[in-house]
Amino acid sequence: SSPLLLYGRGKLRRVEPAIAVVGTRRPTHYGLESCEIITHELASFGASIISGLAMGIDARAHAAALDVKGYTLAVLGSGVNRDSIFPPENQGLARRIVDGGGAVISEYAPGTPAVKEHFPARNRIIAGLSRGVLVVEAREKSGALITARFALEQNREVFALPGSIFSATSQGPHKLIQEGAKLVRQAADILEELGIEYT
Repeated sequence: SSPLLLYGRGKLRRVEPAIAVVGTRRPTHYGLESCEIITHELASFGASIISGLAMGIDARAHAAALDVKGYTLAVLGSGVNRDSIFPPENQGLARRIVDGGGAVISEYAPGTPAVKEHFPARNRIIAGLSRGVLVVEAREKSGALITARFALEQNREVFALPGSIFSATSQGPHKLIQEGAKLVRQAADILEELGIEYT
């Protein structure tokens, strides 16, 4: 269901294509490096990067978009005021997103603390705002896979980064690929699937 109301800080703009980049809070070096390279390419092309401001892949995706002066949007499972932002370690990143021309939004009123039940609901908004969702690294039972499920329900594209068969954080993307997600090696794989011309 759509949120009745969204609270926000920063500039909420429609920058197309909007790509969600999500993944584990405990990524490997491979996951972080891959996330950064692909997100740099997408944001440099002009895509907006949407994620959830969590530790790990989410934070790296937001930061990578900002590094190339791209537009990024964070969807929270808490209030958007500084003291409610979760995790607290990413309060500085939230400020950097707003200062960099992006936005931090939530369906929860300012002052609402982060509770576990908010995050699956938050993930439907991440999927809904995007044309496609890229899952970088995720275990088999992961919030990132919940976002991918919402994307499928909302007729969005699902993309997945392959990894080692021995890596627990690659099991989620591999499962998605088996189920029909597009295997991604570079940003061009996403843009081509969406029918977007690029140079």
